[in-house]
Amino acid sequence: MTVAPEIRYQGEMHQLQKEIMAKYYAEATAIAKGNGRKAAHLLIAGNPVELLRAFDVLPIYPEVNVLQIAVRKGSLPLIQKAEELGYAGDNCAYVKADIGLFHSGYETPFATIPKPDVLVCNYVGCNVYLNWFEHLAELTGAPAMNIDIPFIRTLDGEPTADDVTYVVKQLEELIVLLEQVTGRSLDWKVLTKIVERSAQTGELWSQIKEMTKLRPAPYDAYFDSVTMMAPLYTLRGTEEGLRFFEVAHREMTAQVNRKQGPLPEERFRIVIEGPPPWPKLRVFRDMFSRWGAVAVASTYSTVGGLWEFGFRHDPAHPLESIARHMLSYNVCNRTFLQRYDQLERYVKEWHADAMVIHSVKSCRLFSAGQGDMREHFVRDLDVPTLLIESDLEDPRYFSEAQLRNRIDAFFEALEQRRITAGRAAGGVA
Repeated sequence: MTVAPEIRYQGEMHQLQKEIMAKYYAEATAIAKGNGRKAAHLLIAGNPVELLRAFDVLPIYPEVNVLQIAVRKGSLPLIQKAEELGYAGDNCAYVKADIGLFHSGYETPFATIPKPDVLVCNYVGCNVYLNWFEHLAELTGAPAMNIDIPFIRTLDGEPTADDVTYVVKQLEELIVLLEQVTGRSLDWKVLTKIVERSAQTGELWSQIKEMTKLRPAPYDAYFDSVTMMAPLYTLRGTEEGLRFFEVAHREMTAQVNRKQGPLPEERFRIVIEGPPPWPKLRVFRDMFSRWGAVAVASTYSTVGGLWEFGFRHDPAHPLESIARHMLSYNVCNRTFLQRYDQLERYVKEWHADAMVIHSVKSCRLFSAGQGDMREHFVRDLDVPTLLIESDLEDPRYFSEAQLRNRIDAFFEALEQRRITAGRAAGGVA
């Protein structure tokens, strides 16, 4: 173990990400100031953003807004404001931060967030989403639509034809609502082009994620993936979003050709389950990088879409492919056993040494059952697995000393396991 190496981001991809995200939030601010363009609030997991883009409606993601605030150490006052209004201490911290942000006039250090002209609750697995957007509808007065996404009930993880039809019918209702809100009809040619760009973006993102199967992995698929996830969600279907992934793919390919990873030495390859603690992101990363641990895969990077297992949007069937994305190709609407399968594939196909489960205190969707998950991977699959807990938004649940001790002890044991295995392979008693 050494001191955590300094990690600097100076490539074209990172500079471009800053520029396009700044432009995105400048567009949001312009709407908030009254430029006449419409904005919709929606959720990351399995969403129909292509439809919104076809109506030139800017997608606004409350989760992205509050995690940006958390990274800047500003989430706690917003959470406390919501708790003063009666929100429970164990409620989703994303919800509380967003409600606190509303009552703070939607002013952030990086933008003024526009109030929604329409609310699109793409319900995917978490009933808290429903309550959250019901509250937003009451607070903002915006018309709201809840798109009911059935849980996947098939063994192969594929949606049934009836489920696809059920969601498509709701998307057709959303089209009617968007026509009413914007005063314009849907241009199917525009939608088809947007869906085509989403397909191209998904292909590039999938290829980028495949690269971490190599040694060394060219980037960290948990901590570095967040740089690519923001454009993937906020700009999917746009020319800018596609161009960003063309640049990212080129840079990652160059990293592979140089055999260069994110750390000076890749000593341990890990898979991480669960979202990161945004208020302490750099501190959390350093706890792993000081051990030379690189995440080669993560479930968090699939919250908005599971492209690496084959899904692509289909411009020939735009509504059907959007429905399929919402139904089964995001981690939040998959069964627990399908999450097991996803993680097991990561461990095997991405050649991981161990798994880390970061359980989120205020998120029941991700944290429920993770104790059983750890037992399954440790006892049934003999995969060294660490279970730790903090929160994705609330810094009060982050105990640095405790987490550091747990992580250090885990990697010490992992190192000893490797030494013991080497001795056994060499015939040493």
